[in-house]
Amino acid sequence: MLAKNEIAREGLKQILSGESFEIEASVSDVSGLLNAAGQILSDKPDHVIIIDGAGGNGRDACREIAARRTEARMALLLDHYSFEEVVEAFQLGADGVIIKEISCAPLAESIRLIAMGEKVFPSQLVTNIKNWIPTATSGDWKGAASAVGLSDREIEILESIMAGMANKVIARQFSICEATVKVHVKAILRKLGVENRTQAATWGVKNGLGEPVQLNLREVRPARVLPRLSPVHGRAA
Repeated sequence: MLAKNEIAREGLKQILSGESFEIEASVSDVSGLLNAAGQILSDKPDHVIIIDGAGGNGRDACREIAARRTEARMALLLDHYSFEEVVEAFQLGADGVIIKEISCAPLAESIRLIAMGEKVFPSQLVTNIKNWIPTATSGDWKGAASAVGLSDREIEILESIMAGMANKVIARQFSICEATVKVHVKAILRKLGVENRTQAATWGVKNGLGEPVQLNLREVRPARVLPRLSPVHGRAA
């Protein structure tokens, strides 16, 4: 657990202990976490570092912990929901974001899901995504693709990415190996100046290449919204 407020740390420690979690460290900053649980950070992916995001400090902690390439997973607790803050948290390496308006059992279940490798989102994020439809431009998509240097095959793969296809599926579709698909995807991201497949698909939509794929919300496991709790570092018993 990582939280500056001692009362918050102790409160969450008691709650999670009552939910069969083993708390291995409860500290106020990242350096304290490294001193108390350095081994946990390095090679135990079933461990979850729970970070209190009060005052914006949580994002800095996520950034610092992620930079150490830890195998442990990170859950960030936020006081209030903000689409931008949630997106940034995941970009910084968080595995789950939980809003402090939840009861004890859903909190514990959310942390267990994170420990199992699931991504946990606030329920509000699902609503935002369902209502978000990128606006396509009316320009010539061939001209836009040519301007950034996309080849015909890269355009085909970008269209497949926009359709939600995984690399393995794309490889079968074009009768090429999966490693070749990965090379094409890296080239597409570099040419578009984006960081991930979602941003690449958004670029395609905005430039008139196609329509956005509909999300399969059954794949999303939203956290139900948590109460004012604070972080802990531990693992499910």
